[in-house]
Amino acid sequence: MRCDYFEVRKTHAQADGRDVESIMRQNNALVLLWELSDRICGKRLKALMPALIEAMERHGHLDLAPEIRDKLLAMSAATIDRALVRVREELGRKRRRHATHSLRRSVPIRTSADWNDPAPGFVEADLVAHSGPSARGSFIQTLVLTDIATGWTECAPLIVREQTLLSTVLMELRKQLPFALLGLDTDNDTVFMNETLKAYCEAANIVFTRCRPYRKNDQAFVEQKNGAVVRRMVGYRRFEGLEAAKLLAELYRSARLFVNFFQPSFKLIAKQRDGARVRKTYSAPATPHQRLAADARTPDAVRTQLQEKSMPLSTRSRCCAISAARRNASWRLRIPSQSSILLRHRNRLISFLQVCEPPGRTELCDQRIGQS
Repeated sequence: MRCDYFEVRKTHAQADGRDVESIMRQNNALVLLWELSDRICGKRLKALMPALIEAMERHGHLDLAPEIRDKLLAMSAATIDRALVRVREELGRKRRRHATHSLRRSVPIRTSADWNDPAPGFVEADLVAHSGPSARGSFIQTLVLTDIATGWTECAPLIVREQTLLSTVLMELRKQLPFALLGLDTDNDTVFMNETLKAYCEAANIVFTRCRPYRKNDQAFVEQKNGAVVRRMVGYRRFEGLEAAKLLAELYRSARLFVNFFQPSFKLIAKQRDGARVRKTYSAPATPHQRLAADARTPDAVRTQLQEKSMPLSTRSRCCAISAARRNASWRLRIPSQSSILLRHRNRLISFLQVCEPPGRTELCDQRIGQS
């Protein structure tokens, strides 16, 4: 096998006074061994090299000088990878940039056991994808913020996955929160792990943390709200475009007060392991508004503001507003709600009656179905 088409950089060797020809022979032999081993990584090639050199020399395919053989066998895995960088680039294998990895390492990790009863204002953030059965193309995603101490939840749609847009939407959600945003805990998605969001948190004095990769239990609070709030209202259909984003924003505006003022939930207090069984202790059900008002760390001004906001609210008015928003979205976006399901069954029943019944009786049944 010919390997004379690979170039070897000679500048540093000539400056150091080393034997350039020896270095060229060593690198050419290394490239030859790398090609014969099917271009494996340096760690695997380091382990294979003694047996591979011995087999090639035994069959007469390779004739190495003793000093070259000793240098090849003494090379570490990292040195092998560095020596093959230029060859890999010429073959079209670009080196991966590790900017995202270095940025991710600069963001501290916070697990589910590290919260230790934080004050209201430390939230978990996550994105819910409305892609339907296919993740191709552009689709809407919902940004969900859930407070650790109270369970207060805010939602907002993102028309595209973009870090600047996410920072802008986060700024708008901060205005709706009844408390100051003190901490933001996200997953390791690149839409969160970027310089834009990190600089925004540093400028706003927000503690920016992340969970462990592939450990969704580290974000159990917001993951629970993804299903109980977003998926329960919106479903799993695909939504895309500006009109869908506007309708989802209208739905979330109608639902936020109902979820935070009229939806009690349990909160985990403690866990105790007894052999293979884990016993969990929960608090009494309470709404996020009640937990926020009962927290001793909540300022009196916030309590007064919440009391003034809760006085004109009623469960019936909130349910009517949510139902109206869902009906509007159901007709225009085909959200799988109860109204759309009843409408589909109604149309099927009318079609069946038009075939089987006389016209006058079909109109009467149509009126009765419409009244129901």
